[in-house]
Amino acid sequence: MISKHSLEFLRDLKTNNNRDWFLENKKRYEEFKKDYHQLIQAFLEIMKPQDSNLELLEVKNCTFRINRDIRFSKNKSPYKTHLGIWMNTNQGNNNGPGYYIHIEKGGSFIAGGMYSPESDDLKKIRKEIAFFHEDLEVILKDKNFKKFYSGLERTESNSLKNGPKDFDKEHPAIEFLKLKSFVAIHKIADGTLFNENFVKATAEKLIVLKPLLVFLNRGLSMD
Repeated sequence: MISKHSLEFLRDLKTNNNRDWFLENKKRYEEFKKDYHQLIQAFLEIMKPQDSNLELLEVKNCTFRINRDIRFSKNKSPYKTHLGIWMNTNQGNNNGPGYYIHIEKGGSFIAGGMYSPESDDLKKIRKEIAFFHEDLEVILKDKNFKKFYSGLERTESNSLKNGPKDFDKEHPAIEFLKLKSFVAIHKIADGTLFNENFVKATAEKLIVLKPLLVFLNRGLSMD
């Protein structure tokens, strides 16, 4: 589980998101980073035996730098104020399908799938859906999946208004083909973050997404 001190550090950083404060609290940051890495290791130890595609992952492969890339952002705050863990099931693809854990006071969630794939990968996934949408539907209708997830995330920014070109607008899976990301999300209540079984319980929810990731990786592996 994450410590309360780490969440307090992120809360304070959000209020004081500037370099001077960060340098003054460097010791707190180092304690946070140690906690962060221990949490990742705990997840990997539980997840690896359940998904062999994670076998080669190390803690360093699952972390995010605390510094924000502000080059093209209107928000010039230099630091991230949440904790993120990314477990990629396709290391040959930096943006391959994977499991994600996001910890932030009032905004924690877990997710899995593939977010904003590159154009070529998006075409491959759509082709897989076009030919094997029944397989995807079975995954999304599975009782274990539905216990935690309501389906693939669908927003205005994540979905085309009309079907993509090169696909029949009357295709039975047209609503899936419209998607630009293929992600399922489950929100986490703040109160569960400090439970002793937080890692184990969260891993049990994440591994439910394995069939979805297998489906997406199958599509990416096709020429």
